[in-house]
Amino acid sequence: MYRLLIVDDEEMITDGLYEILAGCDLDLDLCKAYSGREALSWLHQTRVDIVLSDIRMPGIDGMQLLSIIKRNWPHCRLIFLTGYSDFDSVYRAIQTPDVQYLLKSEGYPKVIQAVGQAVAELDDSLRVNGLIQRAQEKLKTLEVLARGEYFRHLLHGASPAPSLAADFLKLNIPLDADRPIYLAQGDLSRISSAVSSYANRHESAMAIMLLAESLLNGQVRSLGMIDRFGDPLWLIQESADRAYGNEAEEGASVLPYLVGQFELIQSSCSKSLDLSVAVTLADRPCDWTKLSGTYDKMKRQRQIRTGDGAQMVQTVNMEASCCAKERSPRDKSDALSVHLDAGRRDEFLLLFDELTQSERDNGAPYLLELYYTISLVLLSYVNRWELENQVSGVSALMRHDEFESWKEAFAFLRTTAMALFELRSSGESNRAAEAILKVRAYIEGHLDEDLSLVRLAGYIHFNPSYLSRLFKQECGVNLSEYIEAARIERAKELLRNDELKVLEVGVRVGYEASQSFTRFFKKTMGVTPVEYRDASRTVREIR
Repeated sequence: MYRLLIVDDEEMITDGLYEILAGCDLDLDLCKAYSGREALSWLHQTRVDIVLSDIRMPGIDGMQLLSIIKRNWPHCRLIFLTGYSDFDSVYRAIQTPDVQYLLKSEGYPKVIQAVGQAVAELDDSLRVNGLIQRAQEKLKTLEVLARGEYFRHLLHGASPAPSLAADFLKLNIPLDADRPIYLAQGDLSRISSAVSSYANRHESAMAIMLLAESLLNGQVRSLGMIDRFGDPLWLIQESADRAYGNEAEEGASVLPYLVGQFELIQSSCSKSLDLSVAVTLADRPCDWTKLSGTYDKMKRQRQIRTGDGAQMVQTVNMEASCCAKERSPRDKSDALSVHLDAGRRDEFLLLFDELTQSERDNGAPYLLELYYTISLVLLSYVNRWELENQVSGVSALMRHDEFESWKEAFAFLRTTAMALFELRSSGESNRAAEAILKVRAYIEGHLDEDLSLVRLAGYIHFNPSYLSRLFKQECGVNLSEYIEAARIERAKELLRNDELKVLEVGVRVGYEASQSFTRFFKKTMGVTPVEYRDASRTVREIR
């Protein structure tokens, strides 16, 4: 879903465009601003894909917005809508890539056509198979392999050497050893059925990494790699020229840019690669000395996600100090532990079955070691997530002699693992239901306020695209449709009570302009608010 921001200092024009575009079949998340300053607030807190803006506005005008958008959201399309014959502004607008210009006198059909064209251009820009193919050679170079191996060494506990800057120079790493970095992790755990082998999974991770490089290019410095568990990982630094020093951009942050670009990366992965990837993103940069601890904390945070996590961009609060690392005692349990933590049921069971087949070829000492190796993985998971009262027979994990044969013992471990995966799945579903109940309660209590997708997503601490998808999945209707229905029901209730003026009723359900409320009500109910109130009075009198 693309996000469109409507900007005009004339309220009736902004509201009219909002209502017209809301009725089009373009699958857009619509936002509106009544000034350039208010538009900047939107641009600083979330990704915007299309801006439909007046050129002439008091304060920050359309051309100033153009400059800021092109610097901070380079993939955004702009459509300028004005009633002025301002040759200089028009000339500059049409000379800028991805910018259209329309006269207000051309009417709504032309606006809808321009927005549709912008959507089509965005779709085309995300289909980057050609880019991936052209970059395959780059992935095969020794330089890329050396970079990945170097950072995997740092991620898994090695302390950065005093010669970090020299190492970066030698390996041609495009990052500054003296500046902190953001860390972002991709999660391919939800595509296990499509990525059945190590080679296929690795190829998918590389394709996602390359695609991300093209969409992050310019605004930040980034280096992508694949971690030891087969997931893409990005080290990111804010570009030196991306500085917010002027009044117009006061309060801006690189974090909304990263969240927005990873949403685009997810959309592009879906369109170009038919892959779904979740992203975990640190909410602030860390020093190189804390890279390993930050990485471990983010891996653990992936456990606490709502719903199935697909297409989610989850930000992790890194303010608290990173926990000590939790390493499994034996190397052979590493992969099992990772699959269990990531919720990869199929991969876990496949590896489990491969390991336990050794019963035929090895003696009791090896089988005893294997039993306790797997038991420790399961027991560690149970303890970390406090599941001892929800899984039967936990005490037997450390008592292999309770079983009559190794076959029975390993069958018990497999059953316990299956129970843990079931608990994880039900927990995700329960958290999704609780989150949506919270959103619905907020909507009911704030019908007179801004209920944009961006604001609701901020309230629940999700990214907007994920909230939209999760709400539809849980409730069966689009979030915007639910809000409209709630506002209509509240308006009908207030109109039947006959205590407030129609204008006051409109304000109570989020419509400051009486004309906008009347259009909204009639579109849904087929009658105006006044006609509905008169009909309600007649019914009461008859009774």
